[in-house]
Amino acid sequence: MAEEATQAAARAAKDSTANIRRLVERGQQGERAALEELYLLHFDRIYSYLHLSVGNRHDAEDLTTQTFLRMLESIKRFRWQSAPFSAWLFRIAHNLAMDHFRANRRWQPEEEVPEPEGESEPSAEAAAFQSIGRQSMLELIDGLSTEQQQVLTLKFVFNLPNADVATILDKTEGAIKSLQHRALVSLQKQISRTSEP
Repeated sequence: MAEEATQAAARAAKDSTANIRRLVERGQQGERAALEELYLLHFDRIYSYLHLSVGNRHDAEDLTTQTFLRMLESIKRFRWQSAPFSAWLFRIAHNLAMDHFRANRRWQPEEEVPEPEGESEPSAEAAAFQSIGRQSMLELIDGLSTEQQQVLTLKFVFNLPNADVATILDKTEGAIKSLQHRALVSLQKQISRTSEP
């Protein structure tokens, strides 16, 4: 029974990917209906990502509009590579959000730090999730660096794999794992401090 459900989910994901691929191909030929469908399929997630990134509705709406305008301008140059179309859109949105932060001088890039040796990432992740729920995490990540916030948001709110997060943030998968690990360790420390009597 569980195997049938897994196979059905895999078929649905494959059908969804094939549908997106067809829509992109039609959109690249200038078909308006396909472009509208791509917009409708991705609007909510792109807007949510930008709202979480910039912190206010007005800027998020403006940046979402800009994201889809850029999609329209450059969809003919989009090429299927290792990352899906949605990661390409998130990358556009991320770049616009970073331009927004730079214009307001509120963002400083975090230095590249090699992935920690000897510590297993799943244990930090498991410890963080045992201690806090999803809503609590969203409240706690405000104290993290912008890049750590971006990684946790893309990974745990939008459920994107490391490869897609790396594409969106223009980093290596190792850098994403390192940022995630450091963010989760920092969260665990925050939780430990707040739970002490």
